[in-house]
Amino acid sequence: MKKILGILFLLLLSTGFSVQNNNTNYKAFKSGEWFQFRIHYGIFNASYATLEVKDEYMDGVPVHHVIGKGRTTGLARLFFKVDDTYETFIDKEDGRPYRFIRNINEGGHTKDVEINFDYENNTALYHDKKRDRKKIVAIHDEIHDMVSTFYYLRNEVNIDSLRINDEFTLDMLYDDDETFKFRLKYLGKETIRTKFGKVNCLKFRPYVQSGRVFKEKESLTIWVSNDQNKIPLRVKADLAVGSIKADLNAYKGLRHQFKIVVK
Repeated sequence: MKKILGILFLLLLSTGFSVQNNNTNYKAFKSGEWFQFRIHYGIFNASYATLEVKDEYMDGVPVHHVIGKGRTTGLARLFFKVDDTYETFIDKEDGRPYRFIRNINEGGHTKDVEINFDYENNTALYHDKKRDRKKIVAIHDEIHDMVSTFYYLRNEVNIDSLRINDEFTLDMLYDDDETFKFRLKYLGKETIRTKFGKVNCLKFRPYVQSGRVFKEKESLTIWVSNDQNKIPLRVKADLAVGSIKADLNAYKGLRHQFKIVVK
């Protein structure tokens, strides 16, 4: 049970919608954007997760440095301690990742991984720092990591073209040094009640692996604001034991107006 919060945080970060938008000048986010999510497991207010976008340079190239952190709090920390940090450095123009970092501690289960992407040679250097292991992995121009996926596809979604039951896929380089095929189904629009008021949302269902953690392949549901920001507002998952839920708790630095139906 100690790994569940880390898995949910991972899924929260990797949420996306693989739909092409020909307007390359469209941007859904900017530097200074910050989200905080409150995660519940059963009766516990189990954790908080944050996502923050900063401006930086890598080898003279302007990039967005995205930092995601997740941590258990209160009583939940006595039962399952989670301290996770995810980082990605993405190109400001095309959204491709240059470097991905995952440094986690989930109940004593630790990982310290860095992936550096080389698009000239179509390779990525996977470095498992904990085991002092390096590996060259073949990639292509449209590969992403779990964090860059979310920010890249927020810019690519075309709401007008979405149809119920549309399914989309995207290649993602995960930290097990293999490419993962992320698959997602669009379920339609739904207005949900949040702490900020009622918000019209796009509803999606990522396919997950059933078994030890998730009850079924379609156990995860995600609600994203139906506006130019594409804010992840809610994530719910039915687990093999119990259920878990994450809600947007605070935000700042949005690029566009957050559209609330009624407070």
